[in-house]
Amino acid sequence: MQFTIASYNIHRCVGLDRQCMPNRIAAVLKELDCDVFALQEVDNSPGEHAGSAQLDFLARTLEMTAVPGLRIVRHMGEYGNAILTRLPVVDVHRHDLSYSRYEPRGALDVDIDMGGQPVRVIAAHLGLMRSERRFQWRRLMVALAERPLETPTVMLGDMNEWYRGAATLREAHQALGRPPAPAAFPSFAPLLALTRIWVRPVVALVSLQVHRTDATCRASDHLPVKATVDAAKLQSPATVEPADVA
Repeated sequence: MQFTIASYNIHRCVGLDRQCMPNRIAAVLKELDCDVFALQEVDNSPGEHAGSAQLDFLARTLEMTAVPGLRIVRHMGEYGNAILTRLPVVDVHRHDLSYSRYEPRGALDVDIDMGGQPVRVIAAHLGLMRSERRFQWRRLMVALAERPLETPTVMLGDMNEWYRGAATLREAHQALGRPPAPAAFPSFAPLLALTRIWVRPVVALVSLQVHRTDATCRASDHLPVKATVDAAKLQSPATVEPADVA
């Protein structure tokens, strides 16, 4: 039995044409047809305008369960990361990754029931500064270590790490295995692999690919990245790649 999971920075539903169109993002998510979505930059501002309460709109349109993350408050309103899932949610934890005077950030740590198989999903959106990302990654590693190595885990999100030799990526490969890392940013000419998906055990990862269509090239400045996971292999012994491979 397989399930699909994707990470997508939806850029507050603002596309390359500078139009805020939640319907367009909803269409992309339907096109992806995943069991679980980790979304970044979801506008949660209250109100009746087109861009407000985007998480509620997307959950309602896709008929999925929404799990909101910690809020980021800027002059343009409130936004943050979130999870949408059509699978049962068993437990939810939120980790505060806020660093110094930079904007607040967090990670969602959610247990999902995959046909009787519990799967831990950690969804994050890390900061733009290297020192900020290092601090946030240490927090994530502490959270990851709170559960046994054998726990089936998917960690994904916009990691904002463009340097292939970064210590954060080496540590990730050591702890979670080394999956492919296709470029998905910017959407009109992808050069950087900012969005990452790790699956532990890595043998359960069937495929990982960027979803590039006419719609996704316009809907956001990021392309979505989609993984297919073999649930039957999630109980295999956890294996990882060497830490010195970026």
